[in-house]
Amino acid sequence: MSTENLNHQEAAKKLKELSEKARICMFCTQMDELPITARPMTLQECDEDGNLWFISSADSNKNFEIGDDKKVQLFFMNNSDHEYLSVFGEAFIYTDKETIEERWSPLAKAWFEEGKDDPNVTIIRVAPGDTYYWDTKTGKIVSLATFAWSAITGNKTDNSDGVEGKLDV
Repeated sequence: MSTENLNHQEAAKKLKELSEKARICMFCTQMDELPITARPMTLQECDEDGNLWFISSADSNKNFEIGDDKKVQLFFMNNSDHEYLSVFGEAFIYTDKETIEERWSPLAKAWFEEGKDDPNVTIIRVAPGDTYYWDTKTGKIVSLATFAWSAITGNKTDNSDGVEGKLDV
């Protein structure tokens, strides 16, 4: 596996690609307490600056926990394509109508009786800090073929089709 650290626009592009492809992450809060509190969350969007956007309820534990401590950790996994992403950052909660309107998804209506006008709708933005990714350069089929060939021949794979690195957005 080779290392390829990315910066600024390239980092934001890779973060957007991997997070939006996976779509669901484990959203972790209360980073100073063990066990860390984690729950699955669906990503709404990763914008061009690398900010990750989520819809959440104002009365959720997650929102209360972010109110106490903005540090969060997100883990995205796209097992089918061997792509993984770890994002440590700060979360910010928005309650203004403009942000809700801009970030709203019709699918969120399943959680909010009054849709985007529900008083409990909030938007969470995670500003990425320490971010790390694991990816395959050649894609799933070639990667699987490499591992299968190694298993058949008994030769150790050099795992050279993978790439990992830091994303400095």
